[in-house]
Amino acid sequence: MKTVEEIKAAIEAAVPGAGVTVVLNPSPSAQHSLRLEPAHALAVAAFLRDDPELAFDYLSNVTGVDWLDKEIAEKVKVTRQVTKTVDGPEGTKLEQVVDEIVEETRKHVEPGSLEAVYHLYSVALRHGPLVLRMRTVNRTDKVELPSLTPVWRAAELQEREVFDLYGIVFTGHPDLRRILMWDEFKDYPMRKDYVEPDDYEYEPTAHDAVLKRAQEHRSREQGSRD
Repeated sequence: MKTVEEIKAAIEAAVPGAGVTVVLNPSPSAQHSLRLEPAHALAVAAFLRDDPELAFDYLSNVTGVDWLDKEIAEKVKVTRQVTKTVDGPEGTKLEQVVDEIVEETRKHVEPGSLEAVYHLYSVALRHGPLVLRMRTVNRTDKVELPSLTPVWRAAELQEREVFDLYGIVFTGHPDLRRILMWDEFKDYPMRKDYVEPDDYEYEPTAHDAVLKRAQEHRSREQGSRD
């Protein structure tokens, strides 16, 4: 199979403006991947499937990743003016404004995002996997990514699972609805900041920690009524 760099070059030659980025994997497996710009993802996917030298005709799985907001601290050197007392003539003291270079720590927050990850193989050419990634703008109100179901039908159920557990909205999906959780369920259980509810009354055989949490919830409810 071609390297990810060679596949990147082939994509960019076939899909102008595709905006493909190589994501390096520093682990011993060195399974590097390609991050796609959502705007060109469908065109890139069709090329990867139809190109005779690549022929990625099989999508094995789709999964999600939740990237939380990250605070980044950087040390920067800045110049500021300070007043110093210096010796003057005949033993006098003078105040003088001078430039001084100091090091400051500045912090900023890098917004989080949600990511969909696809693993591709070629059954025809017996090579793979090729790992594709797409990221949303953020993890709050801009969580749309294009569905790749029109290219690989195997994405249909797996994108539904990612939607259900992570909240990525796959535009163009033929039947985007929950597949594991019930329709009335709130939130997305695989997100890193997901908080489990303390009400497990729906659990017919509550036990251990689940039973304790349900009992505490009922006690609080009873106390609020008294």
